[in-house]
Amino acid sequence: MNFLMVALGGALGSVLRYAVTLLIAQILPAYLYIATLLVNIVGCFLIGCAFAWFVLRPDVPDLTRLLLMTGFLGGFTTYSTFSLDALRLLTDGQSLQALLYMGVTLVGGLLATWLGMALIKFSL
Repeated sequence: MNFLMVALGGALGSVLRYAVTLLIAQILPAYLYIATLLVNIVGCFLIGCAFAWFVLRPDVPDLTRLLLMTGFLGGFTTYSTFSLDALRLLTDGQSLQALLYMGVTLVGGLLATWLGMALIKFSL
C-alpha cells in the first residue's frame, strides 16, 4: 500500500508539473525555465507547509504523508525535498554538512548534467 500511495501521488505531481510547463509555454514561450522555477518555489512552499502540518498533527496516517510528501511533491519537484533536507540540517546545527550538501548538490548536479550531455554529444 505504501508503494501505491507514493506512485499515485507521484503521478499526480508529475502531471501537474507538466501542466504548469504547458501553461508557461503558451504564456511565455521564450522563458520556459520560469515553469521550473515556479514549480520549484511552489513545491518548496508546499513541502514546508506539509512538514509543519505533519509535525503538529502526528495522528495523520503515514499513508497520507507518503501520498503528499514523497509521492505528490516528489513527482511535482525533487527540489522541495532538497530544500527541506538542507533546512533541517541547518536547523539541527549541522551548518557545515548543510553547506556541503547544498554545494555538492548544485555543483555536482551541474557537472553531472554537463558530463551526460558531453558523453552523448561526443559519442554520436
